[in-house]
Amino acid sequence: MERRHCLHLLAGAASLALAPALRAQPAPLPATPTEVQAELPGARLQGSGRLRFFGLHIYDVQLWVAPSHPAEVAAREDYLRHAFMLELVYARGLEGRKIAERSIEEMERAGRLPPTQSQSWLAFMAQAFPNVEAGTRLSALHRPAEAVRFFVNGNAGAEIRDAEFARRFFGIWLAPQTSEPKMRLQLLGIGA
Repeated sequence: MERRHCLHLLAGAASLALAPALRAQPAPLPATPTEVQAELPGARLQGSGRLRFFGLHIYDVQLWVAPSHPAEVAAREDYLRHAFMLELVYARGLEGRKIAERSIEEMERAGRLPPTQSQSWLAFMAQAFPNVEAGTRLSALHRPAEAVRFFVNGNAGAEIRDAEFARRFFGIWLAPQTSEPKMRLQLLGIGA
């Protein structure tokens, strides 16, 4: 009888000792999207952020980088020399055409585009971006010196082979002149 009582006390003490450790565990990392797993095997999450506009939650964004992507790249701002994927998960419905138009506006933060270039890229993005609803995932894969490939809910979509497009498009989130500097730091994993 006494031996069983000691075992109960030991088990109880062990569970009390483990309880704070179990509660103190960090939140689990987000699951790696299937398109990231397929295109960037072994990718890691570099950073994430949330876009709000006048308090409204528009989307969450994550930057996935290839295993060879050095962490200090963010400080050198040469991220375009490396493969990565930007994933946006929308929190509300938006028209694809409006997403494309807003993208052009943001791309022009790096300098005005010639009207023919602007119209060409707008037409491409209007075709590439569907109307979205809450939960829709739009991802963009950057392959240096190759292409930008878009994915909708994990399914491969439109692709463009244009280094200037890549620089301007990913610059919406990652360039120093972004309209969301705090989000940029979060995505690049720079102390924000």
